[in-house]
Amino acid sequence: MEFAERHDLLNKTFTPRSPVNQRQLFSGRIDQLAKVQRAVESPGTHAVLYGERGVGKTSLANVAEQIAPIWNSETIALKVTCNSNDTYSTIWRRAFSKITFSEKSQSVGFLSETSINTRSFAETLPQELTSDDVENALQRLKKHARLFIIFDEFDRVFQASSTLTLPFSDTIKSLSDNNYDITVLVVGVADFIGDLIAQHESIERAIVQIPMPRMSSVEIGQIIDTGAARLEMAIENPARQQIVKLSQGLPYITHLIALHSFQEAITNNDANVNKGHVSIGIQTALDEWQASIKTDYVKATTSVQKKNIFREVLLACALAEVDEIGYFAAADVRSPLREVTGQSYDIPNFARHLKEFSSENRGKIIERTGQAKRLRYRFNNPLMRTYVIIRGVAEGMIPLEKIR
Repeated sequence: MEFAERHDLLNKTFTPRSPVNQRQLFSGRIDQLAKVQRAVESPGTHAVLYGERGVGKTSLANVAEQIAPIWNSETIALKVTCNSNDTYSTIWRRAFSKITFSEKSQSVGFLSETSINTRSFAETLPQELTSDDVENALQRLKKHARLFIIFDEFDRVFQASSTLTLPFSDTIKSLSDNNYDITVLVVGVADFIGDLIAQHESIERAIVQIPMPRMSSVEIGQIIDTGAARLEMAIENPARQQIVKLSQGLPYITHLIALHSFQEAITNNDANVNKGHVSIGIQTALDEWQASIKTDYVKATTSVQKKNIFREVLLACALAEVDEIGYFAAADVRSPLREVTGQSYDIPNFARHLKEFSSENRGKIIERTGQAKRLRYRFNNPLMRTYVIIRGVAEGMIPLEKIR
């Protein structure tokens, strides 16, 4: 493969800035896809796919949209990406606008000609849609095809507008009660699920809840191997393991580091990626990381006191054992802080740091919940946690071997 061809293909293979939308590049997530498929094939059943940012929810939604017609040839699959300005009406109008139909029209006169016009289904509906309008529209559509409708990043709407919760829950309940051959897949972070179900507790029976955990080391490795094979390149095992460990189960990080590591190898006309290429790839990834995360990190760790340990405590927080939804306790910070600093600290020695990380002065980088002596902590942005770890390794604060 020529340099130019490989370079062009690289940017289509490792894509940290956009979700995967090609089936052949999608790795892992067999269990989650199988659960989505079962929901699509079960009339009256709907699904909620939830997980942290960066775990690949949108990539899975893209693949599900592509392969749903393979599961059933009569299925029309469509995906809507929600945003904070959306309302109940706008998200459904965007869904219906993706469905088009053709109609004949004939010009006036003796020599009139028949033409075929394509119209959006949304054009046949009221401008402002109510739950009744949506249900009536879906009734019309179900006569012609099975529908699989994906609402991605749905939590953005919930965060911006509490008025959407009830009508959307009403629609899900109605579709389920009437056993329509229509499946709705809602995708987002976990926090919105309770609000969605709270409006109609009975809809919980009709919704398959599909958690999207971080990827396993095997699945992360598959992303690297698939990309290397596509580029007709190889990666040495120590280099591969370095990317796997630093990815922390987040495919976004895998794509980011792999992109720059393979780029370094290609630039040097090397067909094999080694640890030297990955080291440079890591540094480039840190340099190009989201500006907001880098800014928040500096704000959280900067102090006028020369012998402060804000950087060390934050790294220990990132290395702490967490529960299934990302929370850790102060006691979980002690062991990794000892590994980072080589000293033993009791909780009172760093409790102030944990409190400050959750304050406005340090950018509220960490969320704090619970009562005194039962406080729990969680990074507000999971990508920040990974950034802190990678930066800690790059700056020699913690050896790679200590990363779990």
